[in-house]
Amino acid sequence: MNRLERQFEAARAAGRKSLIVYLCAGDPDLASTERLVPALEAAGADIIDLVARLRGRGCEVPLVLMGYLNPIVRMGVDAFVARSARAGVDGFIVPDLPLEESGALGDAASAKGLSLVLLAAPTTPPDRLRSIGQRTRGFLYFVSVTGVTGARTALPADLPSRLDVVRAASVAPVAVGFGVSAPEQARTLAQHADGVVVGSALVAEIARSAGATEGPVALVRSLAEAVHSVRRGP
Repeated sequence: MNRLERQFEAARAAGRKSLIVYLCAGDPDLASTERLVPALEAAGADIIDLVARLRGRGCEVPLVLMGYLNPIVRMGVDAFVARSARAGVDGFIVPDLPLEESGALGDAASAKGLSLVLLAAPTTPPDRLRSIGQRTRGFLYFVSVTGVTGARTALPADLPSRLDVVRAASVAPVAVGFGVSAPEQARTLAQHADGVVVGSALVAEIARSAGATEGPVALVRSLAEAVHSVRRGP
């Protein structure tokens, strides 16, 4: 198992859920990103999505690269995966990679012990959801709402029941994100998922903090406390 898979396994063994956070590498600059990652790990973030140069500093939190397919194709799938593996990457999220075209990257990642995380949405038909749930590795990323990304004050009332359906269809743990901005939202969703993804709220907090770590660390600590407080059922 890679770090990503080990993290979910450790969370399962401990009977708790996972907090996944998104950082945009270089926002506001690369030095700030490198300071933030260890600080957020210490604050309780379980998985960080980041283009990273941190393994040499002893950072062992799972790191997942999120980006679009064109740069991967430009570099070459095998070369991209091999370079990622050497850097200590644990997996990939490629939002514009459809299930039908995921085989080459998924196979190359698997051969290097890395995970290709697939996405599903509220509009995903049941048959397709089952196919995604069987193909995804590391975790299945369920997009909580349709529309553009961004923090939201309220999430759909039927989201918990949707998550129950998604978990039943997936061989991998299910993480839910897209719009999660507050600890209470994270706590509610953690009752129906294996992990909660927080992105836009953290990016906004980094902007407000102007490169300082105190604000982002405080936000992640409060979210981690909320998510980790939800115990896994039998």
